Amino acid sequence: MPNIKPLTDLKNYTDVLHEITEGEPVFLTDNGRGIYAIIDINEYETLSAAYQLMSSIAKGKLTSPEKKIARRDDAEKEIR
Repeated sequence: MPNIKPLTDLKNYTDVLHEITEGEPVFLTDNGRGIYAIIDINEYETLSAAYQLMSSIAKGKLTSPEKKIARRDDAEKEIR
């Protein structure tokens, strides 16, 4: 079940921060509308890495006019 709190709960931000665990973000609302999600740093790093990988893959598909398939070794070198 999602952990949803009103933005005003940030007055006691340490209490809110203690409720954040990996895989269980805290969602903050203002007037009943979601405005922020606070996530664990490990989860953020995982999501960021996945986003970068997916962006690299998408960029490769969009920039390849020949639509050739790259060899795995070449693709890994490009990502690094």
